[in-house]
Formats: sequence, structure tokens, C-alpha cells
Amino acid sequence: MNGTGQTAITARQLTRKFGDKVAVDHIDLDIPSGRIYGFLGPNGSGKSTTLRMLCGMLLPSEGHAEVFGLSVVNDAEAIRRRLGYMPQKFSLWEDLTCDENLSFMAELYGLEGDVEARIAEQRITYNLDGLRKQRAGTMSGGQKQRLALAAATLHAPELLLLDEPTSAVDPQSRRDFWERLFQLADGGATILVSTHYMDEAERCHGLAIIAEGRMVAEGTPRALMAGVEAHIYEIEGADGSEAPRLIRELSWVHGVTQLGIRLRVLADPSVKDAEAQLRALLKQHDIDARVELTDASLEDVFVVATRPEKLGRK
Repeated sequence: MNGTGQTAITARQLTRKFGDKVAVDHIDLDIPSGRIYGFLGPNGSGKSTTLRMLCGMLLPSEGHAEVFGLSVVNDAEAIRRRLGYMPQKFSLWEDLTCDENLSFMAELYGLEGDVEARIAEQRITYNLDGLRKQRAGTMSGGQKQRLALAAATLHAPELLLLDEPTSAVDPQSRRDFWERLFQLADGGATILVSTHYMDEAERCHGLAIIAEGRMVAEGTPRALMAGVEAHIYEIEGADGSEAPRLIRELSWVHGVTQLGIRLRVLADPSVKDAEAQLRALLKQHDIDARVELTDASLEDVFVVATRPEKLGRK
């Protein structure tokens, strides 16, 4: 993996308000060059608004951010020349063909030299050769996604901002898409991607969990899972019983999720005898089940980090 050791994006107390609503609430960021960095959060958490501020589409209400050392407020046009942006909703022209869209984007980017060769290269890279004359509006979700990424990277941007880019495609298309992202990062591009998919977030080199406009956790996926503020227990054999209700009533349990025949329990780590208490509770109600301490998943991290008390709600 390439990495220059330089910082591509820096933000301090970045904030955006819409009237009385705070969409992004004093976020700090330091994103290194040549890495894939993810924003993980539900719809409405502030991910898209943050991306739009970083690419100069929205002005911050407070705080500041720099991209490659350039101010997102004062140098927005210079930043835009060095980035590619792919919004969540397909934004190319549906009545134009694949080639017409790419040619038009080349004009917008002001590409010079052998533009046709560059477009041909993009068609090969993104498996679009068979779609040259097809109108974008008739393409499948995966085909539109490939075309959108080909257009966003036509000018070989140093920074790529992707807003939930795989929300409307099948699993195979998602895997292919991420394979291409790693190739772009290996080539030196910095990629900032927002997602609500846990498996995608786990692919990122760095990750910020965002909820209600705030960054509630940040780090590598591995570090976040290792440092989760909970002990995770799996209970097998309690499905179909009253175990979920009984366990949720324990004051030190943060959450109970059923996964097939297993229950996944998030417990307060300060409770030292949690495993024994769980076993005793199940035995008391004649529930024959096995209780085991297990490793945290990224979903566990998300659940713990976005608990109401963590967000200042009761």
C-alpha cells in the first residue's frame, strides 16, 4: 500500500448548521494521503454534509478544513480540480450514452491531449467497452456505478469522495467496486467513502463512526474492535425462549441481538462476573444454553458508540 506520510485532509471543529439544526457538530479529522478512510453512520448522521463541505459544495458554519493544505473556503476551485466526487444518487446524464457521458465530463474537466485514448482506457478499466453506445438511463445499478466511477476518475484525481457509492448494487458489484478502490489507493489516490455497510467499513484503513452529526469513535477497524467498551457474549441454545427479554432487563446489558440460534449480548465491561450472572439467569429459568465470551465486531463497536447515553440522550 502506497503512503506518502502526508496528510490529505485536516479539519478542526468543522460544523454545519441548517437553521437551528446542527448537521455536523465540531468534527476533527486528520486523513493521510494514499489511504481509504470511511465515514460509518446511518442516514441523516452528517456523512454527506461533511463530504460536501470538504469538496467546497457547502461552506462550514464554524471551524475550518484543508485539503492538500488548501482552504475549503478560500481555495474551493483549486481543490475541485484535484478531486473526483461521486454522489449517492446517479448524477450523470441518463439520456446520453456511456461514451457521450465520458466525453462531456472530459470537456467539463478541461482535459487536454489525447482525450479519446483516456476515455478508451477508462472503458477498459471499468469494463464499459460493451456499453459504449448504451444510454445511461437503461443501465443496471452496477453498470451505472462503474460509469460513475469512470467519470469521477477520468482526470486522475488525487482525492476521491464517494457518498454511499454501493447502496444500489448487488454484492458482486460491491466487491468488484472495492477491488478497484484499493487499486486507486495503491496508485496514490486518497479516498474518502461514506457507508452504512459494516463489511465495507471494515475494509477501510481508517474509520470514523458518525452519529447525530458527531464523531463518536475513530481509528482503524481493528483498533476500534479491540478497544470496544463492552464485553461480548454469545449464547447458543436460547432461541425461542424468553432469554432475550430476561437478559435485556439486566441493567448492565447494552444490547441483545439474535443471530439465527445465537444471542449476542453486549455487557458493561466493569461487571466482572457477567458470564456467571448470565449462566445463573438462564439456569434459573430452565434454559439450557451455552455462554461464551467472544470478540467484538464492528457492528458491536457501532452499537456501543451510539448508545443514547454516549450521545447525551437519556
